[in-house]
Amino acid sequence: MSNNKVTKLKQKPAAPLDTPTDLSQEAVDAVSAVLNTILADSYALYLKTKNFHWHVSGPHFRDYHLMFDEQAAAILANTDDVAERVRKIGGVTLKSIGQVSKLQTIEDNEEDFVAPTEMLRELMNDHKKNVKFMREAHEVADEHEDIATASLIENWIDEAEKRLWFLFETSRAADQAGH
Repeated sequence: MSNNKVTKLKQKPAAPLDTPTDLSQEAVDAVSAVLNTILADSYALYLKTKNFHWHVSGPHFRDYHLMFDEQAAAILANTDDVAERVRKIGGVTLKSIGQVSKLQTIEDNEEDFVAPTEMLRELMNDHKKNVKFMREAHEVADEHEDIATASLIENWIDEAEKRLWFLFETSRAADQAGH
């Protein structure tokens, strides 16, 4: 005797994930592609920032340690919004670390030691690169009249620019102090 509940659970959905949207399939594909790159870069930047948080040392340890932790948390918190936007328009999000590594444009740092001022500069340059890509993603959203995605990207740019500003000012202060 077969249990209908078990049989139903084993069955695959009749159709792929389908989300109602008025965007064309071309728009969904293009916008999802740039959003998935933003998502991959967010994970790469999150992990690099946490890496620096865990491995920072020196006279400004506490300040840098706390700032890196705060920034990492903000980056990670944003990932759900990016992925959910992809799903809202009917796209498919990243599913693995392997996909992250294929799509990320932010370079990993696996060095055993990175000087604190180099950490600041590297993260600052990564944020600049991230902001530049998000501006390009905004253009893709505009091109496909995806106003909601464009609006979200504007907020993400603002948040990334704030992190960039903090990294820049902290780096400048470290340079002036001779660190």
